[in-house]
Amino acid sequence: MIELAWPWLWLLLPLPWLVRRSFPAAPARVGGALYAPFALAFAEGGAGRLPAKTPRRLRLGAMAVWICLLAAACRPQWLGEPINLPQTGRNLILAIDVSGSMQTPDLDLDGGQASRLEVVKQMAGDFIQRRRGDRVGLILFGTRPYLQSPLTFDHQTVRRFLDEAVIGVAGRKTAIGDAIGLALKRLRQAPGKEAVLVLLTDGSNTAGNLRPRQAARLAAQSGLRIYTIGVGGAQMRVQGLLGTQVVNPAADLDESTLKAVASITGGAYFRARNRQDLEKIYQRLDRLEPVAGKGAVVRPVTALYPWPLGVALVLSLLLGVRALLRREARP
Repeated sequence: MIELAWPWLWLLLPLPWLVRRSFPAAPARVGGALYAPFALAFAEGGAGRLPAKTPRRLRLGAMAVWICLLAAACRPQWLGEPINLPQTGRNLILAIDVSGSMQTPDLDLDGGQASRLEVVKQMAGDFIQRRRGDRVGLILFGTRPYLQSPLTFDHQTVRRFLDEAVIGVAGRKTAIGDAIGLALKRLRQAPGKEAVLVLLTDGSNTAGNLRPRQAARLAAQSGLRIYTIGVGGAQMRVQGLLGTQVVNPAADLDESTLKAVASITGGAYFRARNRQDLEKIYQRLDRLEPVAGKGAVVRPVTALYPWPLGVALVLSLLLGVRALLRREARP
């Protein structure tokens, strides 16, 4: 349906008529600033006279332009079908490790090996899209953390920011404690009661000023619940020059610290050894932190004012061209 945001502006419709009635008409002749004896010659030819009456077509055109301008000023807009959006009031931040080790290609993706970050982007992106009703934010951390996206209901933008993340953008080391501290700072300033942090890493805390356990205790005092995810492939046997060797791609993963952080804050720790594990983890997080909540009904709004404004512009140009052609055709 079409709705006018400012319908009261239609009260200005008789304004041109009121102005014409309230102010005197222009004089029939235009007086000169200087006396010139030869001015009568011009007067005889009709120069200096104003038209006695405005042509009917010009009046109708000017009236149509005024109506179109008022129609645009009233801000017509098209209201779409009502959409029910759940709103949980929960603030959820994803903290994703983008340190150098996240480029290790030990996870499968679409039938081939891919880096840990590429797999995380896909799985975490799908998780973000399912969090309707939550305010979602994104922190990328390496040697230092930084806020890639503030808390917002615009999940499409958050996912795009996640897809644009690259290895080493925040440094090559891992600052888990500082990432928790930054999330805690942002969540304290945000509205809403529930606060959740999902922290994903493949290493141990090797940088930053805040230790992970210390940051977890501060988070627990503020009511921040932290879920930690350890990423890295499982042990595998590799054939080398000296025979078969056992290789552990996740040797640097500090599981004890991640478990402690989750336990202190009332969250949970998950281990992802492949893409399937990561997908199941995010599905379990959906169950632990359900998105169902009291809904809010919204209607998409499309502005329509450019249409009457464009018509007014076209009519004004046509009237101007017509007046110019009449002036040139006058003897």
